[in-house]
Amino acid sequence: MVSAIKHSAGTQTLLRGLAVINAVEAGCKDLKSISEFTATPRSTTHRLLSALVELRYMRYAPGAGYSLGAKLIELGAKALDSISLPALARPWLHELAQATKDTVHLGIRDGDEVLYLEKINSQRGLEMRSRPGHRMPLALTGIGKALLLNDDQETLQTLFLRQGDEQFLDRFLASMYRYAKSGYAFDLEENEPTIRCVAAPVFDASNRLIAAISVASTATYMSRDRMDQLIPLVQSCARQISAEVGWAE
Repeated sequence: MVSAIKHSAGTQTLLRGLAVINAVEAGCKDLKSISEFTATPRSTTHRLLSALVELRYMRYAPGAGYSLGAKLIELGAKALDSISLPALARPWLHELAQATKDTVHLGIRDGDEVLYLEKINSQRGLEMRSRPGHRMPLALTGIGKALLLNDDQETLQTLFLRQGDEQFLDRFLASMYRYAKSGYAFDLEENEPTIRCVAAPVFDASNRLIAAISVASTATYMSRDRMDQLIPLVQSCARQISAEVGWAE
């Protein structure tokens, strides 16, 4: 009985400490606002803050108040190092594949190419040449364009002239401008005849574009109307994966 009571008290203290960290992360800087945010008495809040500062989970600067400490940065970096992006993304990719019945990809940028990390095959009996470890040109694929959404026009132009036909440069740049504003990208058979896809970017905790996902199929199953309808679904999946690596809207 005694050990159970101690455990309960310890759990309550832990939860209060985490609530204090959340309060500071949310923008609370002083004892009063942190106490109000956590609905904890000031005396208790002060004890928790003092312990967190001592353990470097929090820092305090006169005039500036409380902020998140170096220990959280260290732990965050170690957590990121231990993350396997394909493993984190896989449940969401399977859910997307189940909802669409189409081929689903996860890829990252590797120089001027997309490096595919994960592929879930279509349930329609269609086979594509993509596979984990396979590379394709960034400027000509939907997933590659999603990886380029934060690039400037000069970089996009240089890349496209290396990979595409110059006569289509203006169309490519106009499309990329539209995609960047809306947070998605299409492949309209630019890379492979009859293959179309809808893609969206994945971001990390620092809002850095680190990967992209796509849903791909033949034009038979990918009319422009259906592609438009798939945009929010693909973006939602990309946001869920982004949240797994620490991104927050």
